[in-house]
Amino acid sequence: MASVTSTYARAFADVVFMNRLDAARTVHEAESLAQLVSGNRELREVLGTPSIAADQKHKLIDTLAARLNVSKPVRNFLAVLIDHQRVRFLSAITKQFGHEVNRRMGFAEADIVSARELSAAEHSSLESQVELLTRKKVRARYSQDSSLLGGAVVKIGSTIYDGSVKGQLERIKAALIGSS
Repeated sequence: MASVTSTYARAFADVVFMNRLDAARTVHEAESLAQLVSGNRELREVLGTPSIAADQKHKLIDTLAARLNVSKPVRNFLAVLIDHQRVRFLSAITKQFGHEVNRRMGFAEADIVSARELSAAEHSSLESQVELLTRKKVRARYSQDSSLLGGAVVKIGSTIYDGSVKGQLERIKAALIGSS
């Protein structure tokens, strides 16, 4: 599945950059469409059923695209997935497409988990620190986990920076156990 998702994601990113489309808008539209399809079992079944003619599916997605105000390239992207019987991979492809667009635009994606809701100033400060680490602009997603007790955990790709109180306590515990 990884090769299917990355192949289609890269190809769609190629279309976006070759045609100089608004990348952020295109990602948002693709994500909206993917959420609609993943959240509606009947729609998934219709789009994924081989016995339903492709032209009927295309008429359906034309209607959906008009209602969601989705651009023609995003509509065509879904049509390609329908034609190649890849609709079941839509969510994964769309997620990979977002990563690919961010990579090509020089953004680092950061998942930041904090013990409490952070202020705008704290968001800015954390993102500035991550930009210094990665030497890239940052697109951050924030969430909360009260079990951290304080501080934050930042994940960039497979690298984790743990500045949480919980993480510090665990490191102290490990050091104490190791020195015994």
